[in-house]
Amino acid sequence: MSVAKEHLLGKTLSDLKLIAGKLELPGFIATQIAYWLYKTDIQSYDEMTNISKKVRLLLAENYDLGIVAPVKVQESTDGTRKYLFPVSNHKFIETAFIPEAKRNTLCISSQVGCKMGCLFCATGRQGFQAQLSAGQILNQLRSLPERQSITNIVFMGMGEPFDNAEEVMRAQEILTSAYGFELSARKVTVSTIGIVPAMEVFLRESKCNLAVSVHSPFDEERRRLMPIQHVYPIKDVIDTINRADLGKYRRVSIEYIVFGELNDTQKHVKELARLLNKTRCRINLIRFHPVPNVPLPPTNELRLLEFQRALNDKGIVTTIRASRGLDIDAACGLLSTKAFVQRENGDF
Repeated sequence: MSVAKEHLLGKTLSDLKLIAGKLELPGFIATQIAYWLYKTDIQSYDEMTNISKKVRLLLAENYDLGIVAPVKVQESTDGTRKYLFPVSNHKFIETAFIPEAKRNTLCISSQVGCKMGCLFCATGRQGFQAQLSAGQILNQLRSLPERQSITNIVFMGMGEPFDNAEEVMRAQEILTSAYGFELSARKVTVSTIGIVPAMEVFLRESKCNLAVSVHSPFDEERRRLMPIQHVYPIKDVIDTINRADLGKYRRVSIEYIVFGELNDTQKHVKELARLLNKTRCRINLIRFHPVPNVPLPPTNELRLLEFQRALNDKGIVTTIRASRGLDIDAACGLLSTKAFVQRENGDF
């Protein structure tokens, strides 16, 4: 049985230099490979026209490019597109392309499924199947038909990014580096439920934006919604942010899914204001999109607006995130490949 070749996509420039050395190639080959991988739309070694045929053959013998096209796309009535990418045998991830008037956002995944078990999340209910490599994370951008129009990247798809911190850090380096995709760090946001050790590394070593899922400022209530509260209480998460040197332009967002008459009361407004008193941040309110067999009610629009107004009155900039791709299960909390895999396996 043949051994699968290592992929070049997802390698940093330092990695590519090590590969060049291993193959006894001159160091400048690494820069040439990075250019073809991250600056162009090539699909084969043959298209690397400034690299000799001999070197191209040597690379092809030892490494795959790692560029994999999506196998399915769904389009919402609002223009959102959801792509299905294969990552290994019978394992898939979903990626959402969200076009807007002034920007085009790509919501990418970092894991197949998720092990965090948040009550309200379809990905969490799918369970955890695999970690994605940096190459599989970046392939969601590299193989996208709309690649050249992407202005913003959010790590808000399937999985908890900081449960796969090493590969996510590698991916965000390539996304923002001059040798890579060269996106501004201000256009890349990594979302987490608050895994403190990895978050500390990210805040220290990356300049990308941070989004933290809170959903309740109260310990016991958040614990029922998000088991991670047992390990990393929200107070510790916020304290970690407050200790970090965020610089002038780096943005911290507090993600807050609003459930009807559960976490949208005046006592929640007061406790959020107390919790975030020393934090330079904004709050994004998110409508709850019902997940099968999850006994949580959505809030109504009037209460949502009243909750937003009350938080703004406390001096916290608070916005309501538009629900995009709801009709194709691409909205926040709905990404899951469980049903697709079951169909592929003939389970229903």
